[in-house]
Amino acid sequence: MVNHNQKVLNAFSTNQNVLNHNQKVLNAFNTNQKKKEEADDENDVPPDDTIGESSCGGSAGGGEEYFDQYLTNRQCRGLKVNPNGDYGKGVYADTDFMEGDLVLKDQMLVGAQHSSNKIDCLVCSFCFRFIGSVELQIGRKLYLQDVGVSTNKECDMQTFPHSPKDNSECDSSEDEENFDIEDWQNLGECASSSSKNKIPLPKDIVESLMSGAPLLPYSKRFSLPPVFYCLGGCREAFYCSKSCAEADWNLFHSLLCTGEESQAISKDVLLKFIQHANETNDIFLLAAKAISSTILKYRKLRAEARNEEQGKSTFLGGCDLSLLLEAWKPISMGYKRRWWDCIALPDDVNSCDEAAFRMQIRQLALTSLELLKAAIFDKECEPLFSLEIYGHVIGMFELNNLDLVVASPVEDYFLYIDDLPESEKIEAERTTRPVLDALGDDYSACCEGTAFFPLQSCMNHSCNPNAKAFKREEDKDGQATIIALRPICKGEEVTISYIDEDLPFEERKALLADYGFRCKCAKCLEEAP
Repeated sequence: MVNHNQKVLNAFSTNQNVLNHNQKVLNAFNTNQKKKEEADDENDVPPDDTIGESSCGGSAGGGEEYFDQYLTNRQCRGLKVNPNGDYGKGVYADTDFMEGDLVLKDQMLVGAQHSSNKIDCLVCSFCFRFIGSVELQIGRKLYLQDVGVSTNKECDMQTFPHSPKDNSECDSSEDEENFDIEDWQNLGECASSSSKNKIPLPKDIVESLMSGAPLLPYSKRFSLPPVFYCLGGCREAFYCSKSCAEADWNLFHSLLCTGEESQAISKDVLLKFIQHANETNDIFLLAAKAISSTILKYRKLRAEARNEEQGKSTFLGGCDLSLLLEAWKPISMGYKRRWWDCIALPDDVNSCDEAAFRMQIRQLALTSLELLKAAIFDKECEPLFSLEIYGHVIGMFELNNLDLVVASPVEDYFLYIDDLPESEKIEAERTTRPVLDALGDDYSACCEGTAFFPLQSCMNHSCNPNAKAFKREEDKDGQATIIALRPICKGEEVTISYIDEDLPFEERKALLADYGFRCKCAKCLEEAP
C-alpha cells in the first residue's frame, strides 16, 4: 500500500511544493486513524476522520461549517451537528422535541436497491419511490418469476410497456371504480383462498397486467408516478420523473450507465464490474457511486473554474487539487476504516483464520477496484482509485449504512381490498384473489437496499436511545426518517441504537464490537457484570 501511495505521490510531485500538496491529498483521502480503546463517554464511538485542513475550509471548524450549510440547504430545522467532539460527531437538538415528533428526514448521499429485490419491486433509481401502477408492479413480478430471471442479473424491461394508461389524478366516483371481470370469472371460481402455494396466472393475464389492462378494482386509489427511462438508454435504471432522471444522470449515473450515451470509458468492463458486485457484495455499487459522484462534481467545478484566473487554483499535472478536495468533501465527512479491517468476522470463520479471511476481503476489494478503474478511470482524479481510498470508502458504508426500506403499494392495495364492506369485498376478490394466490406469501415485498445518510450517520449510539429510524405511512421514498422516542430537550444529544437494544448485555456488547467500540451508556453500565 505504501508503494501504491508513493506512485500517487510520484505522479503528482515534481518539486517540494507539489509534494506538500499531495501530502494533503493523502491526509484527506487516507483516513486510517487510531480509535480509542477506552472512553468515558456514554456513546463510546471512535473519532471521525482526521481531515486535512485543505479539505474542510482550512480550519478545524470546517466540518461544523459544512454541516451548518448542509442543514440549511436541506431545511433540517431544530438540529445542530458537532463534528469535533471527543468521541466523534454528534447530532444535538436545537429545539425541544416531543415524543413521536419528526426529528429528521435525511436525504441519502448514495443508495442502491439490492439486486435480488429488483425482481419484486420497480422503483425510481434515484428516490426509490414505487413507479408505474399496481398492475405493472404485480404483472412484472409474476412475469420475471415465471421466466426465472436470475437475481444476479439486471431485469430486462424492454418488453414492458412502461406508460400507464392513465397517469391523471384518480377519480373516486363509483363509475370510475367499475371494471370488466369477464376474463376473470373462471379464475375466481377455481382459485384457492390460500396463498401458501402459488397458483400461476395464465400468460395473457400476466401480460395484460403489465400493460395496465384489465384494471384491477379500486387500483386508481393507489396511483403511482409514471415510469421515465434512463437518459443514457440503459435498461437498468428507471425513474419517477424527469427531474429524478436528470439528477441521477448528473450526480452518478452518467459514468455508471451501460447504455449508448454512457460516459464510461468501457461499458463492457463496467458490466463486468456490476456483475462482480452482484455476485459478491453490492456494497461495491455504493462505492462506485461515491467515486463517480466525486469525478462528476470535480469536472463540473473544473469547467466552472476555466474562465477564472489560474493563480486562484493549484494545478498539479492537469489536476486542480483544491477542486478535487472540494468535490470529495461530502464523502470525507463520513467516519471511515478500511473495509477489510472493520468487517465483522462471520460466525462460520474460526478466529485462527481471521487473517486469511481479511486478506481475502482485501483481494475482493482490489478485484472490484481494478474493474471500476478500467471502466471509468479519470487521470485527473487518480487518487480516488487507490486501494487504500477505495477500502476506506467501502468501510464507511460498512460502518454507517442504514437499511433502505420503502413499503410496497401492492400490500396497501390488498389490505384495502380486505377491509372493504363484505359485498364489495366478495365482488372485488373475484378478480384479486387469483392474483394474490399467484403472488404467494411474498406479495407484500418492500423495496430493500442500503444507503448512506449524511446526518443519520453522525448520530451516536445508545442502548437507551431517545430517537429511532421509523417509516411513517406518508413516507413513500428512500429518505431516512428519525422519530423521537421520548421528549428531547434543546441541547440534548439525539441518539439512536445501531442494534436491537432489547438484546441481553453480552449480545449487545458483541454486536457493537463489530462497530469498533464499547458502549458505556447508563443501561450498559447498570447491566454489566
